[in-house]
Amino acid sequence: MSKHVVALAREIPPGNRKLVTVRGRPIAIFNIKGEFYGLLNRCPHQGGPMCEGVLTGLIQSDDPGTYQYSRAGEILRCPWHGWEFDVKTGQSWCDPEKVTVRNYPVEVAPGQRVVQGPYVAEKIPVTLEEQYVVVEV
Repeated sequence: MSKHVVALAREIPPGNRKLVTVRGRPIAIFNIKGEFYGLLNRCPHQGGPMCEGVLTGLIQSDDPGTYQYSRAGEILRCPWHGWEFDVKTGQSWCDPEKVTVRNYPVEVAPGQRVVQGPYVAEKIPVTLEEQYVVVEV
């Protein structure tokens, strides 16, 4: 696996996302409360563009008429048919045993470490004082 510099961390503020292409793969990078996650930009159901989906939370109920809302901004809904996935793991909430979106390890690395490697910097100017989002494919 190789590591690729895909963005400055400040380009993807919390609650936002950015679509990047790494080695021909469309990957949606999400910033969830300051943590970065990468998902293949194709829903496993019918190939919907995951980067265009709504970020929502999880609604659970133990009894009729009683609901708890949790994990705000961590559940991604496919824009085509509404299938829901955990942004952190790619796990489906429709069929968690069989359906997942491919997820990619993502890290934030300081500029000095990016300059030293082992990252592949593609079309991004590297400076020592910035923080970069790095995805592993």
